[in-house]
Amino acid sequence: MSESSREAKAIDARITQEDIDRAKRQIGVPQHERNPVFNRIASSDTISHFAFGIGDDNPLWHDPEYGKTTRWRTQIASPLYATTVGLDETPKPTPELKELFKGLFRNVGKYYSGATWEWFRPICPGDVIYREYTTCDVQVKDNSSFTGGVTVIDTYRFLYVNHLGEPVATHELSFVNAERNASKESGKNKSFKRQTYTKEELETIDSIYAAEERRGGERRYWEDVQVGDTLTPVVKGPLTIRDVVGMHIGWGFGQTYNTGPLRYAWKLRKKMPAFFSQDEYGVPDVMQRLHWDQNRAQELGLPAPYDYGAMRTNWLGHLITNWMGDEAWLWRLKTQMRAFNFMGDTTICSGEVVDKRIDGMRHVVDIKVEATSQRGTVTSPGTATVVLPSRARGAILLPTPAQGLAERGANMMSEAAERLRSKQ
Repeated sequence: MSESSREAKAIDARITQEDIDRAKRQIGVPQHERNPVFNRIASSDTISHFAFGIGDDNPLWHDPEYGKTTRWRTQIASPLYATTVGLDETPKPTPELKELFKGLFRNVGKYYSGATWEWFRPICPGDVIYREYTTCDVQVKDNSSFTGGVTVIDTYRFLYVNHLGEPVATHELSFVNAERNASKESGKNKSFKRQTYTKEELETIDSIYAAEERRGGERRYWEDVQVGDTLTPVVKGPLTIRDVVGMHIGWGFGQTYNTGPLRYAWKLRKKMPAFFSQDEYGVPDVMQRLHWDQNRAQELGLPAPYDYGAMRTNWLGHLITNWMGDEAWLWRLKTQMRAFNFMGDTTICSGEVVDKRIDGMRHVVDIKVEATSQRGTVTSPGTATVVLPSRARGAILLPTPAQGLAERGANMMSEAAERLRSKQ
């Protein structure tokens, strides 16, 4: 097939009922992760590189000596660092499972739409983390406001555990599968023009950077927090290609894509030719390049490259951890991707305390967060729950995972050990 024919096929690809049915049959079945994890072991450097990639200079993520002075007694990872670790010990699929898990929604656009996180334990240098990956939900919309056509929202869950099988975190991430032609014809972003900044506008952005507050080692006690308190904003942008590259420095190329430079790209192209298309110079390059390639984005009906949704989830996490301080714990964070964050856009992350309560033995606050563009568009709303130290009770107690997660974590380790014994 010629390159132009392949490109036309990609643009005209449709969501089929067979793919929808098979996606639903995948729910709850552990799936072997064929892509290698970016970090096989957590280390001081990789923890620091990840925080660098999201623009978070909190010394708790970077300096082991500083970490010793905190309640954690060591350097710990920023919350979403978990996306870079997690050895997969799920058995390779049987022929029946291979048929079940073969590629879905081929050549259809796949857009990150949101994430739900829950954290139970910190990740520290030297930790080996294991993960299990399953589909947990599939929803179909026949006339989506996103494209005007059929879309499928599929949600995947990653369970991260330590070597004892103790749950460290869960991560549910959702994607919108949308027919590219419908996206191109919807015209939703036709009026978009890349932002041009005046000197005064850049000075305003600089002033927000300068005013950023990090609570650090000064404890924020639950008793001192009131409903209606606002979080000091965090600014990200104007978005550049450098910012996307910075994310990749700490994140790799993501657990979904598994691409890489030079020979790695060649090997992937031989294995997955449909993931590549020729650029305007005839060079095969990854579909993923719409995050940095202006021409590719426009070919797919988008006015400009845009960020990864995971970047905004990280940025909102940065906002919260700045506010709560190093002695607190980010327990839950849920975000949605409501609009694209295009190159040149500036994102202001803000938040407000909406509730405070005692949950068992933990003193918690609930926070509403938002990522808002310079156009005033809320591109990523979200909610968070934070555990704070108490003047009455002292240091925080880490959250207890649900019984089902604890049982699954223990069984993950037991089943993996049994498979190793059977090979001896």
